[in-house]
Amino acid sequence: MAALFSSDAISISPRKLRNDLYSYSQREASDAPPLVISVLASLIERTMARNQRIAKNSSSRALPRNDAGGTRVFDCDETPDMTIQSYLERIFRYTRASPPVFVVAYVYIDRLCQNHPEFRIGSRNVHRLLITTVMVASKFVEDMNYRNSYFARVGGLTTKEMNELEMEFLFLMGFKLHVNVCVFESYCSHLEREVSVGEIEKSLRCAQEIKFNPKTRHKKIIHTQ
Repeated sequence: MAALFSSDAISISPRKLRNDLYSYSQREASDAPPLVISVLASLIERTMARNQRIAKNSSSRALPRNDAGGTRVFDCDETPDMTIQSYLERIFRYTRASPPVFVVAYVYIDRLCQNHPEFRIGSRNVHRLLITTVMVASKFVEDMNYRNSYFARVGGLTTKEMNELEMEFLFLMGFKLHVNVCVFESYCSHLEREVSVGEIEKSLRCAQEIKFNPKTRHKKIIHTQ
Protein backbone atom coordinates (compact mmCIF):
# COMPACT_ATOMS: atom_id res chain seq x y z
CA MET A 1 0.00 0.00 0.00
CA ALA A 2 1.15 3.54 -0.62
CA ALA A 3 -0.02 7.10 -0.20
CA LEU A 4 1.08 10.62 -1.00
CA PHE A 5 2.61 12.95 1.54
CA SER A 6 3.38 16.43 0.24
CA SER A 7 3.82 14.92 -3.22
CA ASP A 8 6.30 12.30 -1.92
CA ALA A 9 5.29 8.65 -1.88
CA ILE A 10 5.77 6.79 1.38
CA SER A 11 4.94 3.21 2.29
CA ILE A 12 2.20 2.52 4.80
CA SER A 13 3.25 -0.60 6.65
CA PRO A 14 4.09 -1.85 10.16
CA ARG A 15 7.72 -2.18 9.05
CA LYS A 16 7.81 1.45 7.95
CA LEU A 17 6.32 2.54 11.28
CA ARG A 18 8.80 0.51 13.30
CA ASN A 19 11.67 1.85 11.24
CA ASP A 20 10.48 5.41 11.96
CA LEU A 21 10.15 4.74 15.67
CA TYR A 22 13.56 3.16 16.14
CA SER A 23 15.84 4.53 13.42
CA TYR A 24 14.35 7.82 12.24
CA SER A 25 16.95 10.46 11.42
CA GLN A 26 16.80 14.20 10.92
CA ARG A 27 17.90 13.60 7.35
CA GLU A 28 14.63 11.78 6.75
CA ALA A 29 12.79 14.47 8.67
CA SER A 30 13.49 16.95 5.86
CA ASP A 31 11.64 14.72 3.40
CA ALA A 32 8.40 13.80 5.13
CA PRO A 33 6.82 13.58 8.59
CA PRO A 34 7.10 10.18 10.28
CA LEU A 35 4.27 7.70 9.78
CA VAL A 36 3.43 7.77 13.49
CA ILE A 37 1.82 11.20 12.97
CA SER A 38 -0.72 9.76 10.55
CA VAL A 39 -1.36 6.79 12.82
CA LEU A 40 -1.90 9.00 15.86
CA ALA A 41 -4.15 11.38 13.92
CA SER A 42 -6.27 8.46 12.70
CA LEU A 43 -6.66 7.00 16.20
CA ILE A 44 -7.68 10.33 17.70
CA GLU A 45 -10.12 11.08 14.90
CA ARG A 46 -11.82 7.72 15.47
CA THR A 47 -11.95 8.40 19.19
CA MET A 48 -13.60 11.74 18.54
CA ALA A 49 -16.10 10.13 16.15
CA ARG A 50 -16.96 7.56 18.82
CA ASN A 51 -17.43 10.29 21.40
CA GLN A 52 -19.74 12.14 19.02
CA ARG A 53 -21.84 9.01 18.56
CA ILE A 54 -22.05 8.60 22.33
CA ALA A 55 -23.18 12.21 22.68
CA LYS A 56 -25.75 11.76 19.92
CA ASN A 57 -27.12 8.61 21.53
CA SER A 58 -27.40 10.56 24.76
CA SER A 59 -29.75 13.00 23.01
CA SER A 60 -27.11 15.73 23.02
CA ARG A 61 -26.44 17.89 19.99
CA ALA A 62 -22.74 18.23 20.78
CA LEU A 63 -20.13 16.90 23.12
CA PRO A 64 -20.70 18.46 26.54
CA ARG A 65 -18.07 20.57 28.20
CA ASN A 66 -16.01 18.45 30.51
CA ASP A 67 -17.18 18.41 34.09
CA ALA A 68 -13.94 16.85 35.31
CA GLY A 69 -12.59 19.93 36.98
CA GLY A 70 -9.09 20.43 35.65
CA THR A 71 -9.74 18.83 32.26
CA ARG A 72 -11.80 21.87 31.29
CA VAL A 73 -8.52 23.73 30.86
CA PHE A 74 -8.21 22.05 27.47
CA ASP A 75 -11.50 23.51 26.22
CA CYS A 76 -11.27 26.52 23.95
CA ASP A 77 -13.88 29.08 22.95
CA GLU A 78 -12.97 28.93 19.27
CA THR A 79 -11.91 25.69 17.61
CA PRO A 80 -8.66 25.98 15.60
CA ASP A 81 -9.49 25.69 11.91
CA MET A 82 -6.97 22.91 11.31
CA THR A 83 -7.26 19.14 11.00
CA ILE A 84 -5.57 16.90 13.53
CA GLN A 85 -3.24 15.59 10.82
CA SER A 86 -2.21 19.12 9.81
CA TYR A 87 -1.82 20.22 13.42
CA LEU A 88 0.48 17.31 14.26
CA GLU A 89 2.45 17.95 11.09
CA ARG A 90 2.84 21.57 12.14
CA ILE A 91 4.11 20.54 15.57
CA PHE A 92 6.59 18.18 13.98
CA ARG A 93 7.72 20.69 11.35
CA TYR A 94 8.60 23.39 13.87
CA THR A 95 9.82 21.30 16.81
CA ARG A 96 11.39 18.33 15.02
CA ALA A 97 10.20 16.14 17.88
CA SER A 98 11.34 12.56 17.30
CA PRO A 99 8.76 9.81 16.57
CA PRO A 100 9.07 8.31 20.10
CA VAL A 101 7.85 11.65 21.47
CA PHE A 102 4.54 11.18 19.68
CA VAL A 103 4.23 7.63 21.02
CA VAL A 104 4.80 8.84 24.58
CA ALA A 105 2.29 11.64 23.99
CA TYR A 106 -0.22 8.96 22.97
CA VAL A 107 0.57 7.05 26.17
CA TYR A 108 -0.16 10.21 28.17
CA ILE A 109 -3.45 10.81 26.36
CA ASP A 110 -4.51 7.22 27.01
CA ARG A 111 -3.57 7.50 30.69
CA LEU A 112 -5.47 10.76 31.04
CA CYS A 113 -8.61 9.22 29.55
CA GLN A 114 -8.29 6.16 31.80
CA ASN A 115 -7.72 8.23 34.94
CA HIS A 116 -10.55 10.62 34.05
CA PRO A 117 -13.22 8.55 32.22
CA GLU A 118 -15.59 11.52 32.22
CA PHE A 119 -13.15 13.38 29.95
CA ARG A 120 -14.08 13.18 26.27
CA ILE A 121 -11.74 14.18 23.47
CA GLY A 122 -13.55 16.49 21.08
CA SER A 123 -12.98 19.28 18.59
CA ARG A 124 -12.95 21.86 21.39
CA ASN A 125 -10.12 20.31 23.38
CA VAL A 126 -8.08 18.07 21.06
CA HIS A 127 -5.62 20.72 19.80
CA ARG A 128 -4.67 21.96 23.26
CA LEU A 129 -4.42 18.39 24.47
CA LEU A 130 -2.05 17.48 21.65
CA ILE A 131 0.33 20.42 21.99
CA THR A 132 0.46 19.88 25.77
CA THR A 133 1.14 16.14 25.65
CA VAL A 134 3.73 16.48 22.89
CA MET A 135 5.54 19.22 24.79
CA VAL A 136 5.59 17.23 28.04
CA ALA A 137 6.58 14.04 26.20
CA SER A 138 9.39 15.90 24.50
CA LYS A 139 10.76 16.95 27.86
CA PHE A 140 10.64 13.31 28.98
CA VAL A 141 12.21 11.82 25.84
CA GLU A 142 14.55 14.42 24.36
CA ASP A 143 17.85 15.67 25.78
CA MET A 144 17.28 19.19 24.48
CA ASN A 145 13.97 21.03 24.18
CA TYR A 146 12.42 24.31 23.16
CA ARG A 147 11.01 26.68 25.76
CA ASN A 148 7.32 26.65 26.61
CA SER A 149 6.98 29.99 24.85
CA TYR A 150 8.12 28.41 21.58
CA PHE A 151 5.68 25.50 21.89
CA ALA A 152 2.98 28.07 22.62
CA ARG A 153 3.66 29.86 19.34
CA VAL A 154 3.70 26.57 17.45
CA GLY A 155 0.38 25.57 19.01
CA GLY A 156 -1.31 28.94 18.55
CA LEU A 157 -1.41 29.78 22.25
CA THR A 158 0.00 32.40 24.57
CA THR A 159 2.88 31.49 26.85
CA LYS A 160 0.61 31.93 29.87
CA GLU A 161 -1.90 29.48 28.42
CA MET A 162 0.84 26.96 27.62
CA ASN A 163 2.22 27.15 31.16
CA GLU A 164 -1.25 26.71 32.65
CA LEU A 165 -1.97 23.73 30.41
CA GLU A 166 1.29 22.05 31.37
CA MET A 167 0.78 22.56 35.10
CA GLU A 168 -2.83 21.39 35.04
CA PHE A 169 -1.87 18.37 32.96
CA LEU A 170 0.85 17.38 35.43
CA PHE A 171 -1.63 17.45 38.30
CA LEU A 172 -4.22 15.52 36.29
CA MET A 173 -1.57 12.88 35.65
CA GLY A 174 -0.51 12.84 39.29
CA PHE A 175 2.99 13.69 38.02
CA LYS A 176 3.27 10.07 36.83
CA LEU A 177 5.01 10.62 33.51
CA HIS A 178 7.48 7.74 33.42
CA VAL A 179 7.04 5.36 30.49
CA ASN A 180 9.18 2.26 30.78
CA VAL A 181 10.48 0.22 27.86
CA CYS A 182 7.78 -2.46 28.18
CA VAL A 183 4.97 0.09 28.07
CA PHE A 184 6.58 1.92 25.17
CA GLU A 185 6.94 -1.34 23.23
CA SER A 186 3.33 -2.32 23.89
CA TYR A 187 2.05 0.97 22.52
CA CYS A 188 4.33 0.68 19.49
CA SER A 189 2.90 -2.78 18.84
CA HIS A 190 -0.61 -1.38 19.14
CA LEU A 191 0.19 1.31 16.58
CA GLU A 192 1.67 -1.30 14.25
CA ARG A 193 -1.54 -3.34 14.46
CA GLU A 194 -3.50 -0.22 13.54
CA VAL A 195 -1.38 0.12 10.42
CA SER A 196 -1.96 -3.54 9.56
CA VAL A 197 -5.73 -3.05 9.66
CA GLY A 198 -5.51 -0.59 6.79
CA GLU A 199 -7.49 2.26 8.37
CA ILE A 200 -4.44 4.50 8.42
CA GLU A 201 -4.13 4.57 4.64
CA LYS A 202 -7.77 5.63 4.32
CA SER A 203 -7.29 8.42 6.86
CA LEU A 204 -4.09 9.57 5.16
CA ARG A 205 -5.82 9.69 1.79
CA CYS A 206 -8.64 11.78 3.24
CA ALA A 207 -6.12 14.07 4.94
CA GLN A 208 -4.33 14.61 1.64
CA GLU A 209 -7.59 15.43 -0.12
CA ILE A 210 -8.30 18.08 2.50
CA LYS A 211 -4.72 19.34 2.47
CA PHE A 212 -4.69 19.97 -1.26
CA ASN A 213 -8.22 21.36 -1.48
CA PRO A 214 -7.88 25.05 -2.42
CA LYS A 215 -10.73 25.91 -0.07
CA THR A 216 -9.10 24.37 2.98
CA ARG A 217 -5.31 24.39 2.59
CA HIS A 218 -4.80 27.99 3.79
CA LYS A 219 -6.27 27.49 7.24
CA LYS A 220 -4.78 29.32 10.19
CA ILE A 221 -4.44 28.53 13.85
CA ILE A 222 -6.69 30.61 16.06
CA HIS A 223 -5.27 32.04 19.27
CA THR A 224 -7.77 31.17 21.98
CA GLN A 225 -7.87 33.79 24.67
